[in-house]
Amino acid sequence: MIETIKISKSYGRNSILKEISISIKLDEITGLLGPNGAGKTTLFYILAGLTKPSNGLVLLNNTEITNLSLSSRADAGLVYLPQEPSIFRNLSVEDNLKSSLETKFSSKLEIKRRMNEIMEEFKISSLAKQKGRELSGGQRRRVEIARSVALNPTFIMLDEPFAGIDPLAIDDLKELIQKLTEKGLGILISDHNVKATTDICKKIFVISSGNIIAEGSSKKILNDETVRKVYLGDSFEN
Repeated sequence: MIETIKISKSYGRNSILKEISISIKLDEITGLLGPNGAGKTTLFYILAGLTKPSNGLVLLNNTEITNLSLSSRADAGLVYLPQEPSIFRNLSVEDNLKSSLETKFSSKLEIKRRMNEIMEEFKISSLAKQKGRELSGGQRRRVEIARSVALNPTFIMLDEPFAGIDPLAIDDLKELIQKLTEKGLGILISDHNVKATTDICKKIFVISSGNIIAEGSSKKILNDETVRKVYLGDSFEN
């Protein structure tokens, strides 16, 4: 489980987050939603290790990781996948996977076995020889998630996973993310695509003006009057 305990963040006199306490469980997809400027990105970055809180704690499986770096959190089992492309554009898909696997395994046979296994699982075997720069948005995101899974995480944080992807690829990606929980992984998603996010999340946290204003199932969140007023708008349709 990932937990935050009274996380606050301020820049000078500007308070961005105000004593945020949330939890993200294994085997579940959790969503973090909110309007621009609400503090959502700041909270996401604190969880990932990209910025430090002014006050409060971050725990991973009951171990404090508040001051751990991004790479140290990955070693501990918390992997962050940014919105920006994170694959090597000039490497093939299989070499992109290999570069991740080499950080975890030393045996060439084991690396090859795991690489073939992951390519089969993520249905990217046909892309093995293609360069990163040649992939479509949906293909790239699939390979990026495959590279993250290659690190043997317990949690994966997905920052805007549906951005820049066509509707058909979004459906494929939603199915892929749901299957990750069947492997026992915990997933945290932050995305502006409310429908795609709420379609697959078991629990949603909505943040506004640095506070959690609602939490619960997708159905509960989408019908919450405060959420509709400050974030979704009255015209939003489920």
